Amino acid sequence: MFKYLKKKLKNKKAYRIARYIIYRETILKPIDHLWTFLGAFFGISLIGIVQNSQLPLSDHVFLIGSFGASAVLIYGVTNSPLAQPRNLFGGHFIGSLVGVCIAKILPSSQFIWIASGLAVAISIVLMQISKTLHPPGGATALIAIIGSEKIKTLGFWYIIDPVLSSVFIMFIVAIIFNNIPEDRSYPYRK
Repeated sequence: MFKYLKKKLKNKKAYRIARYIIYRETILKPIDHLWTFLGAFFGISLIGIVQNSQLPLSDHVFLIGSFGASAVLIYGVTNSPLAQPRNLFGGHFIGSLVGVCIAKILPSSQFIWIASGLAVAISIVLMQISKTLHPPGGATALIAIIGSEKIKTLGFWYIIDPVLSSVFIMFIVAIIFNNIPEDRSYPYRK
């Protein structure tokens, strides 16, 4: 009898923990899906508009993959510590700076595996130290290493344009769209 009760209590506890983690993180009011969509759509689209107005179609470098992951955080999980402005700007800045530095130190494609690992690992540690952890920042570092020749040719300009200029656009859109509804706020305030 005791084993049965113990097992039942363990199952209830596991169920409560699983329900809290899964339910709490994924449940949103239906209107939140609309605001998430609008923020992500306008944030990424505006970067594309700026890119199209400044560069010929063959030179597109503004829309780097890590911005899609940032959009998930700043428009979809606005209260996450990883989505806050300090993390958004700091994570991408550190990732782009480290990525460009490693690309300059190890420019040969023969060492791309070492350069890739170093760029991501150093970026993560520096983000942790500076309390600016933003997972897409690791991807920003990696893109500086494995990106197209156009991205590599930018050198340290990669940090300013496309990275920080595009992050700024996404941030402004997040401020606008995440503060329209009364029950959402960005940056997150308790």
